[in-house]
Amino acid sequence: MSLIKMISWNVNGIRAVHRKNFMNWFDEEKPDILCIQETKAQDEQIPEEIATATGYELYVSSAERKGYSGVAVITNKKPKTITKGFGIKKFDSEGRILELNFGSVTLFNIYFPNGRLSNERLQYKMDFYDAFLDYTNGLRQQGKKLIICGDLNTAHKEIDLAHPKANEKRSGFLQQERAWMDKFVSHGFVDTFRIFVKEGGHYSWWDVRTRARDRDIGWRLDYFFVSEDIQDSVKSAFILKDVMGSDHCPVGIEVSEKFL
Repeated sequence: MSLIKMISWNVNGIRAVHRKNFMNWFDEEKPDILCIQETKAQDEQIPEEIATATGYELYVSSAERKGYSGVAVITNKKPKTITKGFGIKKFDSEGRILELNFGSVTLFNIYFPNGRLSNERLQYKMDFYDAFLDYTNGLRQQGKKLIICGDLNTAHKEIDLAHPKANEKRSGFLQQERAWMDKFVSHGFVDTFRIFVKEGGHYSWWDVRTRARDRDIGWRLDYFFVSEDIQDSVKSAFILKDVMGSDHCPVGIEVSEKFL
């Protein structure tokens, strides 16, 4: 059976990670589709070596504000259509959304907002969550099969971060954020990593300031979700915790080729 490897990585600056042997990693890993979050670059600022990778196409959604947010997809599978955003200006202007329609399945690369800066940004994050769920529910009602990846900026369950009790009042593990993820799952979406790995101790983000990665004191903030109607097509899910270059590490899945 042929498999398609999809990887998602919040690189915390695509120009910065490019200077840290990104292309060596990319050439060795050989993902079919790489979804990148937090590019912190305008379209024309993507390093040429990444933009022109042999055999791949690059699609980018940049924020209006320079050096901020942004997502990109590098793929050797050509989508039928590409959509940037939900059609809601206050979300779309931050360059957080790329929707790639491959016909039989639609892939979302999303950089969900961080709510830690202020109460206003927390509300923005919750509004973004709700708008996203409304948008994907609309696609599901049309019979669309969905794959959703990215940095959700929330650890869902207590096993998804090293110190849950100490972080209950911190955005990223607030009850309202976790309740939204419960709601999201209840609408027919499956956390692919938890299909294969049930125990805790697996993280994708570590606080740089406290050198938390050295002690593996982390959070699982990066996910691949699929609509439950294609759950059986997911053959593996993984976290590449040893890949350096960002405060996040890559996460990924392998799916049956028949869906693209």
